[in-house]
Amino acid sequence: MISTLSADGTTAIAMEEGSGPAILIVHPGLDDGTAWRKVTDILAREFTVTNIVRRQYRDDIRRRVSIADEVADIAAICGALQRRVLIVGHSSGGVVSLEALAARPDLFVGGVVYEPPVDIGQPIGGESLDHAVQAIAENKPGKAIQIFTRDIVGLPSGQSRMIRVFVGLSSKLKRLAPGQIADNVAMRDLGTRLGAYAGIELPVLLIGGGRSPAHLGERLDVLMQTIRYSERVLLPRQGHSANQRAPREMATVITRFYRDLLVPKKEAH
Repeated sequence: MISTLSADGTTAIAMEEGSGPAILIVHPGLDDGTAWRKVTDILAREFTVTNIVRRQYRDDIRRRVSIADEVADIAAICGALQRRVLIVGHSSGGVVSLEALAARPDLFVGGVVYEPPVDIGQPIGGESLDHAVQAIAENKPGKAIQIFTRDIVGLPSGQSRMIRVFVGLSSKLKRLAPGQIADNVAMRDLGTRLGAYAGIELPVLLIGGGRSPAHLGERLDVLMQTIRYSERVLLPRQGHSANQRAPREMATVITRFYRDLLVPKKEAH
């Protein structure tokens, strides 16, 4: 485990495995850092893989968490690693990763972002997010996540109802639900940041799923036009959870991208 102080004195925490060139995983919402375990187990055969435990989802953090706080934690972990990394961010973790790439390009060799719900001109969530915030305030995490998955993520109503049931049955999901809604508030507070992302000069791989909600693909379209050195990969049979449903496919995409980044460095010697 890596434990180091972030800029504001909060301890940043990450788990590390494997050896070789470094990858930093920034996990998605409604997760405690374990959702990418199947992928990291594969990547760790060739790379040093570090999974940050995002501040937004930690039980020991009692105050409001901003995207800037999480970027500072990433910088602290990279400082502890003492080398540049490939940052890999999923969903809201992808938004955090883009912010890190824009703020501290010196820390990275490039980035991989999987369906980040970036603001492309409309506020994240709108009134639905306010309703989800109210549900959390009323101690109704299942209702909050139903609103989130149906009205913000864009899942079918029936699937969102099932997720509400799962939240009611899972102590882990109940615990993580407030962080998920707070995560969306933090992204809404961030606003439209396409101007900052246009300044990213590092290679960035944009990953999307063929079965994901259409708005996620639209956001990737905009990012493709915004980030100068970006390329895009579509996983045609996957949705927003390919890290769990197709971990080998996801690991292969990341590995190929990283190997291509490393080739010029090897040839330079």
